[in-house]
Amino acid sequence: MARKRRTAEEIVAKLRQVDVLMARGKPVANAVRAIGVTEVTYYRWRNEYGGLKGDQVKRLKELESENTRLRRAISDLTLDKLILQEAARGNF
Repeated sequence: MARKRRTAEEIVAKLRQVDVLMARGKPVANAVRAIGVTEVTYYRWRNEYGGLKGDQVKRLKELESENTRLRRAISDLTLDKLILQEAARGNF
């Protein structure tokens, strides 16, 4: 079976569909099957995106990408600093 990558907005929409189906009295297993994912995927999505709205998900992804960029910059600067310290000590 081919895997499909869903955007965060699509995931939030699917989680809301499950909530609506469960409110109508469907069991979790049937509601999850209706959106076309496994229960494991549903619970993983609910753990990560549960309670978020579309704009909040977008902001979360922006912050995660900025955090990754900043971590990479810090590691590059730390490496440069260590190289300069070694050069200053004369350990070529």
